[in-house]
Amino acid sequence: MGMPRPQPNLNFTIGVEGVVWCKGCRYHGYIPSRDASPLRNASALLRCRNGRRAMSVWGATNSRGYFLIQTGAQAAPFTSRHCKVYVPRSPASGCRAAVSPGRNKGLPLRFRAFVTRPGGVQGRYAAGSFAFAPQDLSKC
Repeated sequence: MGMPRPQPNLNFTIGVEGVVWCKGCRYHGYIPSRDASPLRNASALLRCRNGRRAMSVWGATNSRGYFLIQTGAQAAPFTSRHCKVYVPRSPASGCRAAVSPGRNKGLPLRFRAFVTRPGGVQGRYAAGSFAFAPQDLSKC
């Protein structure tokens, strides 16, 4: 029988998903129940810090306002409490005011599932929704 084989080096990465909205403006994809439109091409930033170690990975939203940021590097030194997601600004000139979270605020990660990826395992997290709004509704 003997001892079991040791686990090979496991590459653990992080994947974070979320959505970016424009509240109040009726852009393409407007959803009446949310009174919001998805913002395409919004930049999203995953930033993790643990002591002297840091990692930043950018992603962008698709036409539905959805983003999935995936770390390509080893992310094992970080846990969800070390990381936040930021959407620094809106790509829509008429929808620039940060509503949720506020300006320069990030959202924490919420664990969703482990996903098997080629060569390793990914912890999949949700950041939630980011919302911007126009400073003047007539500028939508």
